[in-house]
Formats: sequence, C-alpha cells, structure tokens
Amino acid sequence: MLVSLRDVHKSYSEAAGRTDILCGVDMNLAAGETLALTGESGSGKSTLLHLIGGLDSADSGQVIIDGQALMALDDAALAGLRRTTVGVIFQQFNLIPSLNVADNIAFQARLSGRQDTARIADLVGRMGLEPHLHKYPEALSGGQQQRVAIARVLATAPKLVLADEPTGNLDEASAAVVLDLLLELVGETDAALLMVTHSTQLAARMGRRLHLQAGRLA
Repeated sequence: MLVSLRDVHKSYSEAAGRTDILCGVDMNLAAGETLALTGESGSGKSTLLHLIGGLDSADSGQVIIDGQALMALDDAALAGLRRTTVGVIFQQFNLIPSLNVADNIAFQARLSGRQDTARIADLVGRMGLEPHLHKYPEALSGGQQQRVAIARVLATAPKLVLADEPTGNLDEASAAVVLDLLLELVGETDAALLMVTHSTQLAARMGRRLHLQAGRLA
C-alpha cells in the first residue's frame, strides 16, 4: 500500500479555542489508483493533502507513505520524500516567477537528481508547451500555467501525485483537457493520484471517490 492513514487527528488553536479539522481519518491508496477527495469548503481536504505530502504534521495517528511513517521523519527526510516520492500540484500553480517555462519544468527534476531530458521533452510536447518555453509565468494563461505546474511535478516521475483543486482556476472545458493529460501521464508510470476537487464531473473520472465531512471520510 503506497499511502496508509490510521486514526489521523488534526486540530488548530484559535482565539476562540481549538477547532478539530480531522477526527480519526483512515484511508488507503495503492500504486496506480486514482482517488477524488470531495467535501465542503473548509472541511479539511487541503489539510489532509498537506499531511500526506509531509507539508504539515498530524496531532496523532499514523501517516505512512511508501513504507515510511512521516511522524518519525525529520525535516530533511521529509524534504527528500517530497523531492523523490511525492509530487504536489497546487491550485495557485506556485511557479517561480523569475524562471522561464523550461527552467520551471526542470527545477524539481534537478533538485531530485532525476533530470531526464527525454522525459521532459516528451512532457513539454504532450502539454503543448513548446511555443512557450522561453516565456515567464506572467505571460501565460491560467491553463498554460497549470500545464507547466503539472509537467514540473511529473518530470520527477513521483510514485504519488497530490493535486489540490488542480483545475479550480480553469473553465470546465479546459479543466477536462488538463485532467485528461494528468490521468494519461500518471497512468503511464503507475503512480497513484489523489485529487482534491469540488467538481462532481471531474471526481467521477477518478477510480474512487471519498467525501470528507465533519472531519471523517465516507
């Protein structure tokens, strides 16, 4: 099992007191599986994604990724896991404004020591990004920026791809095209895909669907 969560709890302290976000979440995800995570705004979907990606830590319970219990890892080990095993696609793209498209795509691959020129060229071609390689993010449309963000993550061939509302800034037609590409490319490497989405249409395209409500999955 690539991803395993056992009785995961997460809360945040605020001026008004403690707010429970996740209340005993259990979940499994195998290599090659695609899973949609849905839920109301503020239900904790992004929090859960961040815990799985090692971007935040659980209060209690176990988050195990590729056989490694995240709570037992230090910051350096977590960073290494994100470089080589887990790829995160953010809704806001998070491209580096001072780098052009070519360098944005290659950036993560260089960090992970997995810079495969042929793979990057293939991703660029299939994402339709050849005419834009020398452009900077500010000159791209939202759909083009999202394609760059996806290519950057997939350039490292991660075992697990986490996508937080990856099409949230796109219209329905553009969102469908981007998801087609993402599913195709993830499927070729037998990676697992966990996608947070508010779209029932996109969620229906995934192999499984879980709904987060009141801090629990159903």
